Amino acid sequence: MSSGSKIAVIGCGYVGLVTGICFAELGNQVTCIDIDKDKVAALSKGTLPIYEAGLQEILKRNLINRQLSFTSDYSKTVKESEVIFVAVGTPSSPIKGADLSQVEEAIEDVLLLDFDDEKIVAMKSTVPVGTGERFTNLFKRKRRNLSYVSNPEFLREGSAVDDFLNPHRIVIGSVNPGASQRVANLHQPFQAPIIFTSTSSAEMIKYASNAFLATKISFINEIANLCDHVDADVKVVAEGMSLDPRIGPHFLGAGIGYGGFCFPKDILALKQLAGNSGYHFQLLSAVIEVNEMQKTLVIRKLKKYLGDLEDKVIAVLGLSFKPGTDDVRQSVAIDLIHLLQFEGADVKAFDPLAVSNAKRILKDVEFSKDAYDAATKADALVIATEDPAHQELDWTKIVGLMQTPLIIDGRNLLSGEQMPENVTLEQIGRPPRISDQVSWLQKKQVLEKYNSKINERANDQIDADFSR
Repeated sequence: MSSGSKIAVIGCGYVGLVTGICFAELGNQVTCIDIDKDKVAALSKGTLPIYEAGLQEILKRNLINRQLSFTSDYSKTVKESEVIFVAVGTPSSPIKGADLSQVEEAIEDVLLLDFDDEKIVAMKSTVPVGTGERFTNLFKRKRRNLSYVSNPEFLREGSAVDDFLNPHRIVIGSVNPGASQRVANLHQPFQAPIIFTSTSSAEMIKYASNAFLATKISFINEIANLCDHVDADVKVVAEGMSLDPRIGPHFLGAGIGYGGFCFPKDILALKQLAGNSGYHFQLLSAVIEVNEMQKTLVIRKLKKYLGDLEDKVIAVLGLSFKPGTDDVRQSVAIDLIHLLQFEGADVKAFDPLAVSNAKRILKDVEFSKDAYDAATKADALVIATEDPAHQELDWTKIVGLMQTPLIIDGRNLLSGEQMPENVTLEQIGRPPRISDQVSWLQKKQVLEKYNSKINERANDQIDADFSR
């Protein structure tokens, strides 16, 4: 099979859309299937339900040249396709680790169709190890003209198009060498190594990759927390570590933890898989625990300067789980806002892409038109996403708009040199820069708390005297 194959993609979420649109860009005839007819109608007109850099242009181009189409009709599309990619959601399940109901439904729909030619079902969805073996055996029993191939995706939201078109590796798992080669041929335009393996190993490669990256994040965050206690700078430490080729520079940015749809879901699924297999994956338990605790770090740093957060106005820059996307699923920024609201704080927030999605989740938040609007009269400002655009802001102007010049940089984006002198800058695992103004504010709050206790004692004495 060469470029120009007929491909069906089941599921029009992030993975399905990037997979289908990019395969069309490579010259294949692609039809994407989704049960949401409104989504199908919008996509057919060139409107994406997600933001992904570069995807809109490729979508419109391939709709015009008729390489790409969208439908809710399983039967006709699957019957006419040679390879059927399954790219539906596998959200977290408390019992099984991953909810495979959408995958099961997609496979069942294919099995119910009547066709005589041989077809390949290629799994893009992240499924627990052992799923491929189960479906392979199911196909052998019910439809011998169907072959199963595990072809996991390694797409990063925000750079998914580039990741698809310039992959680091292609992983293909199957018991059928012919089916494996046919899927490999679809990837011929890519100059990337291809790993042929079993379905179980292919599935484990996906989970192990995400788990290792999450482990690096939690590790550097633990180092950052230790740096806070010994007056070391985690940014310098990470740079020194990164020069060792065995370690490398990637995923060594200390901060307030990882989020997103994939990392938390896949790590929990891998931990659950281990538990179901009778193995206690102790390291993963620690990785998850560190990440959860890291989310509370901002609260502790805010209280260090502001004391009680009740009725304090906190500006939060960033709502998506990472820059360059509008995806707020499992976003640390969203979790942080919930924590702030639990403490009684009033939250103002800004994000260049994710406000619409955040509004569906967050209540009682003032969504600002830009970073300057968010900073106005704020008692503190928190950087919650690693957006390079934050570095380009006029921080002198922002500090001038704030009620209190206190900034918690949860992603270590800012440098002290770019900040005005009258600001207190707290980062993660780096020595803080404390201004005289905030020191004065701390003294004022201590005095107010002391006076409050004096008044409480006086009132208690009055009540006691009156009761006599």
